[in-house]
Amino acid sequence: MLKDKSLLVTGGTGSFGKKFVETILLEYPEISRVVVFSRDELKQSEMAQQFPAEKFRQIRYFIGDVRDKDRLTRALQGVDIVVHAAALKQVPACEYNPFEAIKTNILGAQNVIEAALDNGVSKVVALSTDKAAAPINLYGATKLCSDKLFVAANNFKGKRDIKFSVVRYGNVMGSRGSVIPFFLNKRSEGVLPITDARMTRFNITLDDGVSMVLSALENMWGGEIFVPKIPSYRITDVAEAVAPGGKLSMVGIRPGEKLHEEMITSTDALNSVEFDRHFVILPSIPLWDVKEFTKTFNGVPCTADFAYNSGTNDQWLSVDELRLLMVNHVDKDFIPYLAGATL
Repeated sequence: MLKDKSLLVTGGTGSFGKKFVETILLEYPEISRVVVFSRDELKQSEMAQQFPAEKFRQIRYFIGDVRDKDRLTRALQGVDIVVHAAALKQVPACEYNPFEAIKTNILGAQNVIEAALDNGVSKVVALSTDKAAAPINLYGATKLCSDKLFVAANNFKGKRDIKFSVVRYGNVMGSRGSVIPFFLNKRSEGVLPITDARMTRFNITLDDGVSMVLSALENMWGGEIFVPKIPSYRITDVAEAVAPGGKLSMVGIRPGEKLHEEMITSTDALNSVEFDRHFVILPSIPLWDVKEFTKTFNGVPCTADFAYNSGTNDQWLSVDELRLLMVNHVDKDFIPYLAGATL
């Protein structure tokens, strides 16, 4: 799939982007070029030290913003595959600065689509979020709009040999600004702030997120929203994993937050198919034979009352499993407190 191909990652210096680039460089040496496209020159410089050009001859760095279509068009010349990971994703910041989120997450998405169409790109996978399902905050609303743009791009590609698809998943364990690094930093203060004891979230590791995107690139027909089957956790279990027996302070739900997240709503379920390790939300405007697609990958249509919700999920992470994941995916030096210990 990647032999002699050129690949560009928008947001390539972010949490996902760095892990994705690392995976490609280490596991797919036959790729011809990997372009890191981002607006942060410091992080690009740090990546260049981590992946020196003399060892990783394929890597290139482009300073640019997805808001700038001309720069994207130049960066995508000769590129075969695009993974679009650039976004403004902090919920409170998007609520406070709504049009900035719109310019990056919506207008930037359309710029990626148009630049890809104009440059002969063959595959585009855009990253989404569980917050795009029945959104109640601006971040989720902009990502839902982005999802719609990428799916609909398959309708006006004309005779171009290009496919657009989306990968939607939940909270990435250990990503910048997420709850686990926040709790680890707060542990020394003696109290962990909890928004609501009932709160649940989906959880995925960066490694699994990268694997899901690679799987989508390999199997995409164009227009799908891929949704991986992943476990949930309770926010109180995360707190217990970080600081057993520690004090908790209930601070209330922040603007734009839900108690539970969804990745497939009951409305989406009418147009969704279940597979062994993931679901697919089909394009609302038919692009290909759904029966053939379902049969090819051994899928089963979801029932009309199905919904994929973090609070009703059938997979849950225990406190011990959360601790092990923290060591393996967040901080290898994290040593959990002994059971019953306090902050």
